[in-house]
Amino acid sequence: MEKKKGVNWFFVFIAFTLGLTLKKHIDFKNLTLKEPFLDTLYIIVFIISIYFIVIDYKKTPEK
Repeated sequence: MEKKKGVNWFFVFIAFTLGLTLKKHIDFKNLTLKEPFLDTLYIIVFIISIYFIVIDYKKTPEK
């Protein structure tokens, strides 16, 4: 019986939370950030969490 691949819910929760926060903080008309330093940090952590979700999902389970 093979193990099914699962999603790392920790990184999904982080990405979802940061995505909602970034949506509120980015002004798309003027392309400005509400709090530039903090929002830049949010963007970096958001990209890293998406990267870990994709890498974790692509891993093949050991038999």
